[in-house]
Amino acid sequence: MVRALASAMRIPQWVKNGLLVVAPGASGTLFHRSVLANTIVAFASFCCVASSMYLLNDLRDIESDRQHPTKRFRAIASGDLSRGAALSTAAILAVVGLTIPVFIHHPAGFYLILGLYIAETLSYIFWLKNAVIIELGLVASGFFLRSYGGAVASHIPVSTWFLIVVTFGALFLVVGKRSAELRHVGSTNRAVLAEYTTEFLHSALTLTATVVVTAYCLWAIDTSSTGLSSVKHDVIPIRLSMVPVVLAILFIIRGAESGEGESPEDLLLKNRTVQILALIWAGLIFGGTYS
Repeated sequence: MVRALASAMRIPQWVKNGLLVVAPGASGTLFHRSVLANTIVAFASFCCVASSMYLLNDLRDIESDRQHPTKRFRAIASGDLSRGAALSTAAILAVVGLTIPVFIHHPAGFYLILGLYIAETLSYIFWLKNAVIIELGLVASGFFLRSYGGAVASHIPVSTWFLIVVTFGALFLVVGKRSAELRHVGSTNRAVLAEYTTEFLHSALTLTATVVVTAYCLWAIDTSSTGLSSVKHDVIPIRLSMVPVVLAILFIIRGAESGEGESPEDLLLKNRTVQILALIWAGLIFGGTYS
């Protein structure tokens, strides 16, 4: 029961909530006591709410999941977790996730972010999952709201570069996932995949990757108050961080368009090279920001 519940909550997916750390980390204030406390609270809140949404999604898709070659092993679809237990857990997690942010100083802004995340996720689960193009934007917005939520929780102003990188970075990851799914198992994986072609997804992946790389490089070399290379930072490691970013994006494109169809999610969780590049990037940003 516990194992099935943990599986249905998709605890490994909590790594996505690490995006809440990006804005405080880039601002150089992450280890200020109030900022760190707000970030931890925001992270815990998103973990609870996201798991609640995953449970609702699996309850909504239980019949289709049972016909799927791999999703039929999910805890709810396989019968390891009853519908009643899943629904009760989803409700409890939602209540906890919505209660935790009261510990954030002036939490109204974060509650707005959390409310938007819940609204767009529910609309995706119950109505728009098979709406071509729209579903890409809805899934990408979940990544964006996490990233922006980290700034809002601690009232950190963010630059235009940050917003551009996060927005198109999120869309890049979602398009990469769809491209990998289409190449790996075809349109039987998701009904909406029948509306896409490999050529379209390739063009979308190229477009979003181009914007991400360009915007990140400009952000890294910008010496104004909105740039990563501002006077309060050591510019050498900050600018060197462009290298692992570009290489990681190339690895993700290669994986998404390979015969195996490796999704960005799988690469981030399983591919050692991509993980090492992520650690190098984090180390360079940390060294440049906190030196």
